[in-house]
Amino acid sequence: MHDLETNLPIETILSSTNLAERMSERDLRRIGLWCADGLAADLRSRVGWEERMQQAMKLALQVMEVKTTPWQDASNVKFPLLTIAALQYHSRVYPAIINTPDLVKCRTYGADGEGTIAAAADLISEHMSWQILEQDEGWEEDTDRSFIVQAILGSVFKKSYFDKGLGHNVSEMVLPSDLVVDYWTKSLDCAHRTTHLMYMFENEILEKQRMGLYLDIDSCEPNVPQPLGPLARVRDEAQGTTPQTEVESPAVVCEQRCRMDLDGDGYKEPYVVTFRHDSSQVLRIRAEFFESDIMRVGKKIARIDSLNPYTKFPFIPSPDGGFYDLGFGVLLGPLNRSIDTTINQLIDAGTMSNAGGGFLGRGVRIKGGEYSFRPMEWKRVESSGDDLQKGIFPLPVREPSAVLFQLLSLLIQYGEKVAGATESTSGENPGQNTKSGTFDSMVEQGLQIFNGIYKRNYRSFRSEYRKLYRLNQLYLNDSEEFDSLRDGERKKILIEAYSLPPTQIR
Repeated sequence: MHDLETNLPIETILSSTNLAERMSERDLRRIGLWCADGLAADLRSRVGWEERMQQAMKLALQVMEVKTTPWQDASNVKFPLLTIAALQYHSRVYPAIINTPDLVKCRTYGADGEGTIAAAADLISEHMSWQILEQDEGWEEDTDRSFIVQAILGSVFKKSYFDKGLGHNVSEMVLPSDLVVDYWTKSLDCAHRTTHLMYMFENEILEKQRMGLYLDIDSCEPNVPQPLGPLARVRDEAQGTTPQTEVESPAVVCEQRCRMDLDGDGYKEPYVVTFRHDSSQVLRIRAEFFESDIMRVGKKIARIDSLNPYTKFPFIPSPDGGFYDLGFGVLLGPLNRSIDTTINQLIDAGTMSNAGGGFLGRGVRIKGGEYSFRPMEWKRVESSGDDLQKGIFPLPVREPSAVLFQLLSLLIQYGEKVAGATESTSGENPGQNTKSGTFDSMVEQGLQIFNGIYKRNYRSFRSEYRKLYRLNQLYLNDSEEFDSLRDGERKKILIEAYSLPPTQIR
């Protein structure tokens, strides 16, 4: 984007809470349309991914659907292979992660003769663990939910930021459908453009306007109902809900991380532009960097490193290098649909075999209409027994195939292997003649499939904690009191304790 009327000094950019207040209406309109066009292009580039995720969520949530082939209301069973896999993973990873009050730990390097660095690191561990588990009340619930989303869709995100209204750090879950990246993105740290879709009522927008965070726009257009995406439609089908249209609905507010040249030096700085999706009206523009993030060569800016608020929690990395990772929805989706097809064919074959049907010849004299029989029921006809036997030809329908049933067992068996939900790892009895040592080894080997995912979770949590550590360096008061989760004592931490680099967090 070029040809902006406003050029702001870098000092003004760093000190302003909302740069939109310092820009002309023409520039704001151009920026809003430019951001909206970028978002639209990014959404178009991932239409196929959204459709795949829609099918995965339908399988996981056991959404009931009506089939019209091979006849109306034919069997449409959804085998819970994907659901069981997600629950098995969640039941193991959640208690393994949230199992101690000391979630955050600091490591120390170098000589520490008097132990002051180790004491500071221990205090930081207690303080940040208290911030996560007690001060940020939604963190554990969001983390709990994120493991389910991660297993099904392949990835989930956490957004870590300082909430000025609450006065403390917040780290909230962001669904992959609500975080839109450009087509060329390989990782969040090097994303050219990232947009977070947020749903806010007018009163929430007004609160931020009166706090000076959003631009006070009097002529704000009324909310335009946004079309539901594929994942939102699956949610409504699963829960039996319908979006409200006749009462107030939330506006879609977009928070886009992008780069623009607002100081006119030719180098694009990182900013966060907040705008409404329905009208492209800009509500806020803020710099996503500080003076310490700027690297200069002489008097010119050569590079700016910004604090990326988003942390990605991958399930299994995509081998093709794509941004979206693989979850059970992709790994088990085709296999689950094959199992569903096989089961429904067996049930439909059983229905045809039990219900019967066929052709009636001309010699059979029966009144018109549909005929069905109940037990112990006899019907009168005008034909003789010989005429009935000659004039009725049943359909040559076979009983459900035993070969098809064996194929179904094979598909389920290999689906469970992919999911890691074998009998030994799901708590089922292995048999009376299995030795205890052998069974323990089977369970241990069965759980190895999740070790790589646990390691990736550890890496993601470390990244999230380091972001929160950096936020403490930037926004924490000179001192803060907190209740230790270890012994319940009231303790105080000074801002000087956060002088260690964020790499100390593990």
